[in-house]
Amino acid sequence: EAGVMVSFGARSILEGSASGPVVASAEALSFWGGVDPASGRVIDVHHPLVGTCLTGAILTMPTSRGSCTGSGVLLDLILGNRAPAALVFREEEDVLTLGALIAAAMFDRPLPVLRLGDEAFAALARAKSVRIGPDGIEAEGLSIPVSHPAPGALALSPSDRAMLDGAEGEAARQAMRIVRAMALQQGAARLIDVAQGHIDGCIYASPANLTFAEKMAGMGARVRVPTTMNAISVDYVDWRAQGVDPGFGDPAARLADAYVRMGCKPTFTCAPYLLDSAPHAGEAVAWAESNAVVFANSVLGARTAKHPDFLDLCIALTGRAPLSGVYLAENRKAGVILDFDLPDGIDDAFWPLAGYVAGKAAPDRIPLLAGLSAARPSRDDLKALCAAFGTTSAAPMLHVAGVTPEAKNEAEGSVEQGTERIAVTSADMVAAWDELNDGPETIELVAIGSPHASLEECRAFAAALAGRRRDRDVAVIVTAGRAVIEAARADGTLARLEASGVTVLPDLCWCSIPEPVFPVRTRAVMTNSGKYAHYGPGLSGRAVRLGSLADCTLAALTGRVPVRRPNWLS
Repeated sequence: EAGVMVSFGARSILEGSASGPVVASAEALSFWGGVDPASGRVIDVHHPLVGTCLTGAILTMPTSRGSCTGSGVLLDLILGNRAPAALVFREEEDVLTLGALIAAAMFDRPLPVLRLGDEAFAALARAKSVRIGPDGIEAEGLSIPVSHPAPGALALSPSDRAMLDGAEGEAARQAMRIVRAMALQQGAARLIDVAQGHIDGCIYASPANLTFAEKMAGMGARVRVPTTMNAISVDYVDWRAQGVDPGFGDPAARLADAYVRMGCKPTFTCAPYLLDSAPHAGEAVAWAESNAVVFANSVLGARTAKHPDFLDLCIALTGRAPLSGVYLAENRKAGVILDFDLPDGIDDAFWPLAGYVAGKAAPDRIPLLAGLSAARPSRDDLKALCAAFGTTSAAPMLHVAGVTPEAKNEAEGSVEQGTERIAVTSADMVAAWDELNDGPETIELVAIGSPHASLEECRAFAAALAGRRRDRDVAVIVTAGRAVIEAARADGTLARLEASGVTVLPDLCWCSIPEPVFPVRTRAVMTNSGKYAHYGPGLSGRAVRLGSLADCTLAALTGRVPVRRPNWLS
């Protein structure tokens, strides 16, 4: 029987054929921290699909969100035969698309990626099973044509063409092929020079990250622009002494080594904006790591797309990025205004909560957050805001009216006329707080440094502890970049923290911390990070609660924090 033809069809992003059951989600999903690469199951406890196995499914969702490392997780799923059979999006999507592109281009493992119009997407999401062919999608009583738009004209410079022709070696040729393919699918007219890079793919999220990096390093790859490195998955110097399983520690260290061999700087921090090399306003850079991208665009006023893992290295190897997205001024304007009612007496826990709620309200649009300027947020407040926003939204930046550089004149300077306004209510904030506080009163671990702690945060925590010793049944760990740790050592902050029983760790970050560095006996964690409060339960299998620095201090000293809403939220 002929199917019902849907008028607004599908666009093929990456070609291929597939069939399988439909797994449909109305909510975006981060594959890193949201999908277990060893099983293909959704582990994000805050996502509607939690517990669902994606292997062999036709996965439909509006777009992806969260971490740039999702591309590495997808590549590992593909190489291990645990991936979805196809990916179907409604909006533009880069992170998972890049993972599928790498699988096809470098490992000859194609996975279809399609983008559907609203009508076709809604119809497909209602189907039970689907067959995807070269020219159409067939489901029960449904037929959706698939188009293959001719690639737009992409102007390449003589040096770009030389790299494509192999004049700079095989690694540069592969890298330029991938940059060019992403530029074409993004509709970019040309490539742009970048001043620096930041690599996110050095986190050992899966064996695929190591496979890719060692393959590129083995081809003689060398970065062409100054390139920093994200936090890795182990303390590079001391992981063996810390009791980390060599089955994890060895490949994690080898992954870091591979990027260093390619000329990347071993900065090992997820907060590169705290380094002296941080970019200035208007500078085009190529950063990966979701919190760093949002902070660079929003707070520094630099320009970078939210580059997926693997594309970050390809851009660093060529010095060239697609001129698209928020590299262009016209794409940096807010698509929605979020009106916050600023409560009286807020503390530092307000900012990660506000970022988390803003991301939920604007999952695929750049928002302008209005009503917050009177609170005069610090750099660390904005760091927490951006990190939590990058967890729940796919957008690469936000504006804070009267605060961030492209929104100094309250609402009107950074938005289009007639932009939708959404009121962020106290009920929205309460619901998010309760979602991130599904844990007990008794705490065994305090986790600070997601993203990596700044020197100011380390000083504030030392001051709050005021020389008092942590409870013997509570582990207290701060993660920070080596540059911050050295500064804390120089001014005595590190000694004060260690005297209170605090462990300060370099190189790794909470979202990739292994056992037993993460204490095995832990049942519940207190953190001041909205990002880790979201990802932590799925990644660690423990309850994780969000709180203020004062809550973290109380947990450190007593092992107990009442399960209550803060006064400014009550």
